[in-house]
Amino acid sequence: MRTIALLLFSNIFMTIAWYGHLRHQNVPLWKAIVISWGIAFFEYCLQVPANRLGYTGGFSAFQLKIIQEVITLVVFTVFAILYLKEPMHYKYLLSFLCLLGAVYFAFMK
Repeated sequence: MRTIALLLFSNIFMTIAWYGHLRHQNVPLWKAIVISWGIAFFEYCLQVPANRLGYTGGFSAFQLKIIQEVITLVVFTVFAILYLKEPMHYKYLLSFLCLLGAVYFAFMK
């Protein structure tokens, strides 16, 4: 559970670092890059321990990556809808269903 929580919070930082500047087109690109790097530092401070705890706790590297990708998409979806005001389309929901299939196959015994 700690692994999932750390991955969740690391992905919140990552999403802000990668996409937060899109609403601030008036900020020079070099400043957006420097700010994004500063935010990404905190993402790494959470991501690395999450992967280490998860790997020693029984997840394979493949499973950790699948978990991380699903969390990334959930966090990004909330961010895109609430912060960037992007519309949700049915094709995105269908894509997410395919990813849930990937999670199923990654964890099946």
